[in-house]
Amino acid sequence: MEKLIGRNQWKWVDWNSGKMDLNQSSSKAEDPVMTSWLNHIGKDKTNSLRVTSLENGEKVINGSLIYKQSYTDENDYKIFHFFLTSDQLITSDLEILSMNQDALYRLLSRTNSAVEGFLLFLGELMNEMLVEIDRFEETLKILIWSVRKRNEIGILELVYKRRHELLICKNLLIPINEVKMAIDEINFPDIQDGEFFTCTCKRIERAMVLLNEYEHEIDSLINLEEVISSHRGNEIMKTLTVLTTIFTPIMAFGSLWGMNFKHMPELEWRYGYIFSIVLIIVSTALLYYFIKNKGWTGDLLKGKKKGSFFK
Repeated sequence: MEKLIGRNQWKWVDWNSGKMDLNQSSSKAEDPVMTSWLNHIGKDKTNSLRVTSLENGEKVINGSLIYKQSYTDENDYKIFHFFLTSDQLITSDLEILSMNQDALYRLLSRTNSAVEGFLLFLGELMNEMLVEIDRFEETLKILIWSVRKRNEIGILELVYKRRHELLICKNLLIPINEVKMAIDEINFPDIQDGEFFTCTCKRIERAMVLLNEYEHEIDSLINLEEVISSHRGNEIMKTLTVLTTIFTPIMAFGSLWGMNFKHMPELEWRYGYIFSIVLIIVSTALLYYFIKNKGWTGDLLKGKKKGSFFK
């Protein structure tokens, strides 16, 4: 599909990589740079970017851009390919725009060059990414409050799941920012002061700021989880140690009087049974008060408050 667009009638050619014609109406089709790019379409499965020049000296940006990626399947992603000069934009497998076609062409009609048209596409791509970031923000907010309401191993799993999703979003954003930097590097005429360049740059900057802030929030959640888990692990070990110590008299006297020796002086005591019970209770109570006065029990014997991280 070839169209003349905008105020200066720049050319947009939208191809399907499976139906490529090297000689399709492009005045630059025989240029080695374009020919090489066309021959690699369909083979590139990763992000790539090249800044070079045609034989006539015209600056060119070409490459491939992954714009959607599944959070669960590494091989489930969408990629499109582009070849950009000041007066021509060639795209392949471009399915990133969810807006109405009439609205799209109205916006394209306001562009002055192929570079502005490409920036418009990048801006719409960033718009969709910002919508995904808003959804991510909702899930992160739920997760933050879940840490307080029901802190358990499943919450830690969700924290790392959200962190993985955040890494994928940043991995998608970095190549888009690189494309913007390449356009800035070439310094196409009248581009940097235009509304499309400014709008797209602001959207990229906004997405990067949001993702960086959310990354800090998730890191804080992970640190909080580690502190809570470490504290609770220590409290469990302290509890087991204190309980073992408190019940040591019971186990010691029980083992002593559980022996089956033939001659044991206590066997003939009339009040031996009562004496043993009293001795066990007194020795256990004395040991408990000794540990408590030392402050070794802390809050171990108090119930955990609902909604509390530590108490």
